[in-house]
Amino acid sequence: MIATKPLDGAFGVEITGGIDVLAPLDPAQVQEIDRLMDEHSLIVIRNQPMDVDQQLAWTRQFGPLDIGFKKVISKGGAPQKYDEVGDISNLSTDGTVAKRTDKRILNNVANQLWHSDSSFQMPAAKYSMLHSVQNPSWGGETEFADMKAAYDALPDRMKSFVDDKVAEHFAVHSRFLLGDDSYTPEQVAAIPPAHWPIVRENPRTGRRHLFIGVHARSIEGLTVPEGRMILLDLLEHATQPQFRYLHHWQVGDTVIWDNRATLHRGRHYDFDEPRELRRTTTLDDQAPELKRAG
Repeated sequence: MIATKPLDGAFGVEITGGIDVLAPLDPAQVQEIDRLMDEHSLIVIRNQPMDVDQQLAWTRQFGPLDIGFKKVISKGGAPQKYDEVGDISNLSTDGTVAKRTDKRILNNVANQLWHSDSSFQMPAAKYSMLHSVQNPSWGGETEFADMKAAYDALPDRMKSFVDDKVAEHFAVHSRFLLGDDSYTPEQVAAIPPAHWPIVRENPRTGRRHLFIGVHARSIEGLTVPEGRMILLDLLEHATQPQFRYLHHWQVGDTVIWDNRATLHRGRHYDFDEPRELRRTTTLDDQAPELKRAG
């Protein structure tokens, strides 16, 4: 029996009992976690440290693994054999704090933009699992926004407008926004743009939600300026305080979220202090397809 309690925020639950991340899950437990994710989109598990191999084994129970932006450029950090591990740290391969000019620092800055992991590819991401290894003395929180509640709160006129719209998501769009144009043509072409309905529906629950974020750069059928302004308006609406949960990290925490129904961003911290989080992510190709609403 999995025990939970609500998080201190707009949405999500903490698992307080019945789960040991170092032990294999039985099918009923996997099904129950899937049900919790359908309902809450965000799960926190406290004080259960994992090493890299244990985290990979835990994540694989929920589907095939994604490597996401590593298709464009390797982040480094984690040993090379762990292509499926996102190194969300400011540490060099020798364990020292990286210089602020290091590429991984730009990746940390880009993570501070509201996004959904791997929305720039098809299939996109399903669940991301972020595990805390080392935290700075201040900052470095991760913030989440509930795209189901955000959609429900849209004015009817805007719902009608976006229900049949499709957005283009592009892998390096966020990097270009931050002024990083150091990518080769081969890197830019590594992941072709993906096209996703702005409003998607979970077939298991019937709940609609927005599917937006910083990787979305245009809307089909609209001029680029109009489409981008609408995407910015939707992002501003969807990330209001009443839709958000802010996670304050403790070593051994694991946060699991559904990329299809949430956005997230990292918060600023002193890049001169060591910080290490590890992310593993599943692809959505084993779950029932989320279909376009309307």
